[in-house]
Amino acid sequence: MTVDRTADELVPAQSAATAAPALEHRPGRWIANWDAENKGQWEAEGRSIAKRNLYWSIFAEFLGFVVWQLWSIVVVQLPAAGFKFDTNQIFWLISIPSLVGATLRIPYTFMVPKFGGRNWTIVSALLLLIPSSGLAICVSNPETPFGVMLLVAALAGFGGGNFASSMANITFFYPAREKGWALGLNAAGGNLGAAVAQLVVPIAVTLLAAGTVNLPMAGLIWIPLILIAAFGAWKYMNNLTSAKGDVAGSVAALKEPHLWIMAFLYIGTFGSFIGFAGVFPKLIKDYFPEFSSIHLGAVALSLAFLGPLVGSLARPYGGRMADRMGGARMSMTAFASMAVITLTMICTLPLKNFWLFLGLFLLLFIASGFGNGATYRMIPVIFATSSRAARAGASSAATARLAASSLGLISAIGAYGGFVIPQVLNASNTTAGSYTPAFYGFVGAYVLMLTVCWAFYIRPAQKRNTIGHI
Repeated sequence: MTVDRTADELVPAQSAATAAPALEHRPGRWIANWDAENKGQWEAEGRSIAKRNLYWSIFAEFLGFVVWQLWSIVVVQLPAAGFKFDTNQIFWLISIPSLVGATLRIPYTFMVPKFGGRNWTIVSALLLLIPSSGLAICVSNPETPFGVMLLVAALAGFGGGNFASSMANITFFYPAREKGWALGLNAAGGNLGAAVAQLVVPIAVTLLAAGTVNLPMAGLIWIPLILIAAFGAWKYMNNLTSAKGDVAGSVAALKEPHLWIMAFLYIGTFGSFIGFAGVFPKLIKDYFPEFSSIHLGAVALSLAFLGPLVGSLARPYGGRMADRMGGARMSMTAFASMAVITLTMICTLPLKNFWLFLGLFLLLFIASGFGNGATYRMIPVIFATSSRAARAGASSAATARLAASSLGLISAIGAYGGFVIPQVLNASNTTAGSYTPAFYGFVGAYVLMLTVCWAFYIRPAQKRNTIGHI
């Protein structure tokens, strides 16, 4: 009887172990046997571990966006600090962090499987010390050569790369049923870094500097927070042995025409968001030179933070609207709105009304935020229904893998908009003496993107009578 009872007790114990394998905690905060899809393991301890990693990931990514956007704010204060750079040089300082950050997103995607999410978060956070301290050193001396300034500004691209590794890391921690919420929170928390930087930096370098311009503060104030983020990642985050890279999936995604179509559309949405976030302080300074006093100028420039703020907050609502009306329809609505808002802004510029200019630009940010959510929502649907793999009858796992790889690549390509928009504005100002031709060009681009979206995703759906699907 004793043997029988022991055997009976072992059966449910073995079933429970099969249903929820015990997590194995290894040295270096590595976790083995992680299975977020297993509800037993998830409810027992997986959820709490995932949340802890998510929160510290958001904090580190938030600081990445802060550092990524620092030069867009600092450059408008350079003349007051004694620097003599021309407009072309200023725009290069604004745009080079986006160019480097967008490029780094591609290798950063594969760093988590290679080194571990915790380990790479520590490294990527500490890397932010280089551009933040480098900025403080460079802007303390008006004699710093432009080449040195450009190099240090390029290093701010470390912050842009953080987005890709952070999103890749959190993907491994959450089950499919909660992945959208977790990734949306991670992305929004990071994007808010651009808004916070534009709010805090003008105040820190002017209003807190006793009537002078103390530009080194723009970099120095973030160093303690960066150290806290690195320490928090070291102390509280984890590495997962189950986090594996998917280089083959990325190579396959590059051969998929829909990747390039959606990347083009994402340049119009996220590219507009990050591009206009970078140039907004410069545009305010150029269009409204009457804000010439240090304090008044700081207040006006601080209002630039509202653009990235409303754009970040609009992003999840764009995804929700896309769920209801279809991502393609929502994306077309966003592009149409961006074109109309930009045209309205062009027409009202002669009024030289700061509040009207600010209001229209905020609407432009909101429209781009809605477009971000809509286009990102389209990608997994397209790859599940319209990609070559789906048409060839590939398994749902294979198409999901292809979609996941495409999301990372599209996010990297879309970020190049942060480089393109400042450079187009600079070229317009150099050749025509005005930003207006560039804004007309943006209107044309939005109309083209609207047309592409209709031609590839609305028109075929109309023929199949499945208009709300994508």
